[in-house]
Amino acid sequence: MTMDFKLVSPFEPQGDQPQAIAQLVESVRSGNRDQVLLGVTGSGKTFTVAKLVEQINRPTLVLSHNKTLAAQLYQDRKPTCPPPTFTSKKNPPSTMSSTSSG
Repeated sequence: MTMDFKLVSPFEPQGDQPQAIAQLVESVRSGNRDQVLLGVTGSGKTFTVAKLVEQINRPTLVLSHNKTLAAQLYQDRKPTCPPPTFTSKKNPPSTMSSTSSG
């Protein structure tokens, strides 16, 4: 199953962001696997990366350097990401159901 990543935001890239997005997209499409985006706190790096992911539309690993940012990223992405799927021949996922009587 393929899902397109669509960024829903009232904001548009500003300042250096459009150029950074274009350069990152070009670099990824040229075959460069690793990208580094530098910037001060609050400069819009997370938004820039989200726009990159939207344009390349590929699975992406985003690493967070602290718990606060990790929690923010999780909350931002939770409504738009499908639940994880697990496949393992050794430990298949269990199916749980509950019924309520009342």
